[in-house]
Amino acid sequence: MKNTIRAAAIAAALLPGAAPADEPLTLARWGSFHVGGREVVVSGQPIREVLFAPGGVPARVDPNGTYLMGGMYAQYMVPAPMRGRVPLLMWHGGGLTGVTWETTPDGREGWQHFFLRRGWATYVSDAVERGRAGWSQIPEQTGGQALTLTLDNPYERFRIGAGQGSYRRQELLPGNQFPADRESYLAFMRQVVPRFTTTDALALDAYLALLDRVGPSVVMVHSQAGLFGWRAAQERPEAVRALVLIEPAAVGDPAKVAALRNIPILMVYGDYIAGDPRWPTIRANGVRFAEAVRAAGGSVDVVDLPERGIRGNSHMIMMDRNSDQVAALVQDWLAAKGLWQ
Repeated sequence: MKNTIRAAAIAAALLPGAAPADEPLTLARWGSFHVGGREVVVSGQPIREVLFAPGGVPARVDPNGTYLMGGMYAQYMVPAPMRGRVPLLMWHGGGLTGVTWETTPDGREGWQHFFLRRGWATYVSDAVERGRAGWSQIPEQTGGQALTLTLDNPYERFRIGAGQGSYRRQELLPGNQFPADRESYLAFMRQVVPRFTTTDALALDAYLALLDRVGPSVVMVHSQAGLFGWRAAQERPEAVRALVLIEPAAVGDPAKVAALRNIPILMVYGDYIAGDPRWPTIRANGVRFAEAVRAAGGSVDVVDLPERGIRGNSHMIMMDRNSDQVAALVQDWLAAKGLWQ
């Protein structure tokens, strides 16, 4: 396994059948849809008049009634020819949207492009209360207030800068691969959206609805979506043909590890973890859960990139300057599992 991964990292974009990044990408079709959600009834609220456009005529708005909330958005692209045996679902992390997988902050092709060029049909989604999924202001449904990140928070928390105060000092971790020049970093921060920490159940329900609609798939997740990837695989083991977790921030249900025994699983961790105040514990929790899955008869490969000679990766591995090298590692793993032809 180690030799296979090392070869993939060296080969990077030279896999057979991969169109070079400067060549046109042929799509057989592409489109989008919303899925999931539930009806919620609101009552007892005052009626008011709202001016929707300057110079217009106010309209009477009655907030009482039935709302549809908790749905999510997905955009699919199907390449020609298609070489992935099943679709690839790409689920983003906390405070982010599906743009995570698209163009990198410094303008390079992201992982969606990488896997499309290798013949995977991709489904890039915006989870509940993110991006084009929209979000609800009904407190009883969201369970709290939205959280928005300051400019310094991801710089210091995502293992880009050298600890607290590093954004103000503009001090990167040595050898860090994230494109952290000011223009690129601000491009990244424009992707950051408000998020709730109280809508996990709604998000998981929507992801299950997505799996039900698309059918058997490879599920690739990042950070917060680690929770949804693990638990969706436990709830729909027949629909998840492989699970790829990029720095998962949470684990699945310990009581249901046996449900994962027939699903090949890959966990990938970046650099600078040992010196971070939070990530040693997060990684240890993930590895402990992986060991429980193995004990139940499952197969989990845990890859620490520095041990493979791939260094400098932040928490945003798919945006780092060496992102294609890591994507090639994942592609090679998927091919070895018989999911690419």
